[in-house]
Amino acid sequence: MKKTSQTGLRPDSRKRAPKAGLPRAADRIRSSARDLFYHQGIRAVGVDAIVAEAGVTKPSLYRSFASKDELAAAYLRDYELEFWRRFDAAAEAHPGDPRAQILAYFTGLAQRSGQPGYRGCGLTNACIEYPDPDHPARQVSVVNKQAVRRRLVDLARRMGARDPEALGDGLQLLLEGAYVSSQIFGADGPVRHLADAATHLIDASLK
Repeated sequence: MKKTSQTGLRPDSRKRAPKAGLPRAADRIRSSARDLFYHQGIRAVGVDAIVAEAGVTKPSLYRSFASKDELAAAYLRDYELEFWRRFDAAAEAHPGDPRAQILAYFTGLAQRSGQPGYRGCGLTNACIEYPDPDHPARQVSVVNKQAVRRRLVDLARRMGARDPEALGDGLQLLLEGAYVSSQIFGADGPVRHLADAATHLIDASLK
């Protein structure tokens, strides 16, 4: 009978064990694409840069993702999860108070815009990069923006706004304006007044 180690692993298993804790190639690709696409733009980043950053080969990338466009869509789906985590965290911090929920998210956004490397919303940026309505990246982004619009209108309705759609759309305009203006002016620009502007808009909509 072939001897095994004291741990019960066969010799070939012992050799593979250290790799068990390493991220899969697909996960490394997604992580690298997320960083590169967000900070440099999707169009500006080629497949060569992604595989070099991830430490994988092109065949590995194309085994996990059919094309760069599909990888871009996967990046945006990951980004969307991050967005909703932040949005929901603001809501959970103020249960039953829709006004405080949206103001908490806007306050957090204004603070994040001052962090190094902040480039607005990756989903908004993708919409600007890809005007083609059939592009996978744009489709992911548009679905998210539509969901955000519904959520904001619902918050406005729960606040008791006279015209919930008008208030919801106004809040979304403030949100998108913050994403873009923060990339132009930084944290000391208009985004520093984001929560105050939202407060005034809400107050005017409730009178």
